[in-house]
Amino acid sequence: MTIEMVADILSDMFLTAMMVMLPPLLASLVLGIVISIFQAATSIQEITLTFVPKIIVTAVTLILITPFIAEKLMSLATRYYSMFAQLVR
Repeated sequence: MTIEMVADILSDMFLTAMMVMLPPLLASLVLGIVISIFQAATSIQEITLTFVPKIIVTAVTLILITPFIAEKLMSLATRYYSMFAQLVR
């Protein structure tokens, strides 16, 4: 196993992790910005006003993208299980 193979594997794993976690993080970020603008416009300083909707949006986003997550992780696992013999040499 060469350094290039390790770099490719790590790069692929980090890219897959980023692709899997980016949608819920972006949804939470956008909602947080919208709620922050609303709070600034109305002078409401309630902490739960941002916390509870972010949790709900993140949970809904994770539920909606579960097939995408499963497909990405299954393809990653299949790819590396098929390369296992080559990797241990």
